[in-house]
Amino acid sequence: MADLEAEKARAAKRAVEEVRDGMLIGLGTGSTAAYAIRELGARVKAGLKIDVVATSTAADKLAREAGLAPLDFGGVARVDITIDGADRINPNLEAIKGGGGALLREKIVGAASDRLIIIVDSSKPVELLGGFPLPLEVLPFAHAWVTRAITDIGAKVRLRRQGNGEPFLTDQGNLILDVDLGEIEAPVALANQLDLIPGIIEHGLFVSEIDCAIIGRGDQVDIVYKSDCRGKS
Repeated sequence: MADLEAEKARAAKRAVEEVRDGMLIGLGTGSTAAYAIRELGARVKAGLKIDVVATSTAADKLAREAGLAPLDFGGVARVDITIDGADRINPNLEAIKGGGGALLREKIVGAASDRLIIIVDSSKPVELLGGFPLPLEVLPFAHAWVTRAITDIGAKVRLRRQGNGEPFLTDQGNLILDVDLGEIEAPVALANQLDLIPGIIEHGLFVSEIDCAIIGRGDQVDIVYKSDCRGKS
């Protein structure tokens, strides 16, 4: 059986090797991105000089615990590299993200980045996206309407809740709907369809943002490139 935590750590370490002095680095959210944050913290303690921005309050907290001092992204227009995880990713580097509820900020920071590097363990790559609910960040005002609209296209919809039963709220104070669509054969078409539904602030389909994926497989890492992983120029 694969040691998925070791694979996450190995992928994160390889991603962090791309970081150089003077860069501004986006910090992803979730259990895999956490390995990259801690690895960056260790490199900073060893003398690396970088600035960072975080994609969530959770990532910000972890970064500070690792000795990093995230900047306010509100004043940032461009990021050199963002290192983040994914819940599922296909061979075209289209992914489902948002299991941690930070999909809106992750997509904004990823879009602002010259390179978005996704790090995953061997359980996350799939031929067709699916097997994991697609998160939608939804304006509370539009919760019932969006649920109806998504149900009408044949999906099963569940409001994400916290352990105490209360609705989960994003850092922006919005709700998350977790949507089961089965296998997603046309991610770009679905993303375009979701973009047209008023009330959906953002969806967890990343169809154009990712530049490369680093996949931990046993004691190796595989790197899958879109273009040459040198950026979106």
